[in-house]
Amino acid sequence: MSTRAPSSGKLRLHEEDAEILGVLSLVFWTLTLIALCKYIIFVLAADDEAKVGLFALYSLMCRNSKMESYTHAAQEHLNCLQYGRTSMVIGDGVLTPTMSVVSAVSGLRIKVPGLHESAEAMFADLGHFSKISIRIAFAAVVYPCLVLAYMGEAAYLSKHTEDLQQSFFKALPEGVFWPVFVIATLATVVGSQAIISASFSIISQCRALGCFPRVRIIHTSSHIHGQIYIPEVNWILMLLCLILTIGFRDTIMIGTAYGLAVITVMLVTTCLMFLIITTVWKQSILLALLFTLTFGSLELLYLSACLAKVHHGGWLPLLISMTILMIMFTWHYGTAKKRAFELQNKVSLDRLLSITPSLGLVRVPGIGLVYSNATSGVPPMFAHFVTNFPAFHRVLIFVCLQTLTVPKVPHDERFLVGRIGEPAHGLFRCVVRYGYKDERLDSYEFENQLLLKVAQFLRQEGGGLLEPDSELSSIGESSSSWLVLGGGDGGGRKRVRRFEGDEATAEVRQEVWELLEGREAGVSYMIGHTCVVAHESSPLIKKLAIDVVYGFLRRNSRSPAVSLGIPHASLVEVGMVYHV
Repeated sequence: MSTRAPSSGKLRLHEEDAEILGVLSLVFWTLTLIALCKYIIFVLAADDEAKVGLFALYSLMCRNSKMESYTHAAQEHLNCLQYGRTSMVIGDGVLTPTMSVVSAVSGLRIKVPGLHESAEAMFADLGHFSKISIRIAFAAVVYPCLVLAYMGEAAYLSKHTEDLQQSFFKALPEGVFWPVFVIATLATVVGSQAIISASFSIISQCRALGCFPRVRIIHTSSHIHGQIYIPEVNWILMLLCLILTIGFRDTIMIGTAYGLAVITVMLVTTCLMFLIITTVWKQSILLALLFTLTFGSLELLYLSACLAKVHHGGWLPLLISMTILMIMFTWHYGTAKKRAFELQNKVSLDRLLSITPSLGLVRVPGIGLVYSNATSGVPPMFAHFVTNFPAFHRVLIFVCLQTLTVPKVPHDERFLVGRIGEPAHGLFRCVVRYGYKDERLDSYEFENQLLLKVAQFLRQEGGGLLEPDSELSSIGESSSSWLVLGGGDGGGRKRVRRFEGDEATAEVRQEVWELLEGREAGVSYMIGHTCVVAHESSPLIKKLAIDVVYGFLRRNSRSPAVSLGIPHASLVEVGMVYHV
């Protein structure tokens, strides 16, 4: 039977001490290898224009690998990997506040034994930090503090094994218990806010790429783009956290669910890093395999331990992840089918112009912006409108919004303007490109930028260049034309350099003047109000996905017009039924 040194205070190894030191060793090397080496050194280095995270990895792979030449199955496999990791991270946003707050507040049972465990999670918006700040903070503060805390807890347990369940708080001296308790609780709030903010960011990026239903995104800072708040997601996370806390009432079961969610995210990140190392960093496959085997083998050990406890609470993150995965996949599937229908049923411009005389088409004053997903041809929604109401504006611009797999699109590359048909038709097309972290312009500023780009396009066709000038409160002289666009500080007007008679052709001056007159007459926005239904001959699973799940999500998400910030008084919605 083993004994301890009665007065030396030194730790003598016996059976219980070996277990304690073994757990301490496991914790130490896990923090060192996974948190410090893998994430701080390697994963943070895989940034995309100073952006890190899931979509940074995904966008890097899209641009640096020959993904366009991959088969459809390979692309779908990558999308499934992306959806799976995203859904597990969002599930982590439910479990982290629950686990961290309950763990911290559980220390109250030491001082107030009769107090029941029910917990409050505070939700607030938290901005993102730079790589260098994260590395310095973790390496210089967080990592040393964690190691010292676990070492101290292990030293206490070596002499007080009976306090295993509350070793952290019971190891504290009486005089510092309450200060440490307050700090631990505040730390859980910070940690919870970090994962909640990450959930907001991921959902925002998913929505931009068409992988999540439209939700309201509030930018809480005019200077820091990363500070966002999503009310609907915030309330859902709060309700789920309360349900889990009240339902489980045990840190052990919550910890089992939390561990499975965290380790799954870690393992998928390791798999994504294999592709980053080979396709982006252009390193050998052997080096990528070394990285994957080194960290993946350790994570697989943890995963196997978590899977063995699925029936003890590990089923929860799987359920949450599968629910979110189903929502994301169904929304993306329904949106893709809707876009495919529009592309397959678009009308050629020649056909539209050939039937307009028989319709008695009338061109009314003003500018019409027609939103569609088609980058060529006429969208079926507009053809349906013209067939029933044979009139549209003298200046018509087909607008196609695209979200690219890059964080941000430079401002001078955002608007791509082209002409449709002859100049007499007054038809244009503009492709507006955003990155998944770009903030969408409000309708007023978007209108200004779009019309300015069209004016610049017309000026370039005439052999000149249109440049903004200082503000002007009046227009025009008889010998020249001024293009007046809204903008500037305080909602004032911004003038654009005038066209002298010897600098541009009469046709260009006339088109620019028509653009100005159209702006003064009013700008209307036309958008489709579509109902997507499955064909009667479609399989049951497709009918369930399109008619039930996708239909429910579309009815309960924000409308496209609201998401785009289109003024209600200027909105024209065209009802359509798409059979996909």
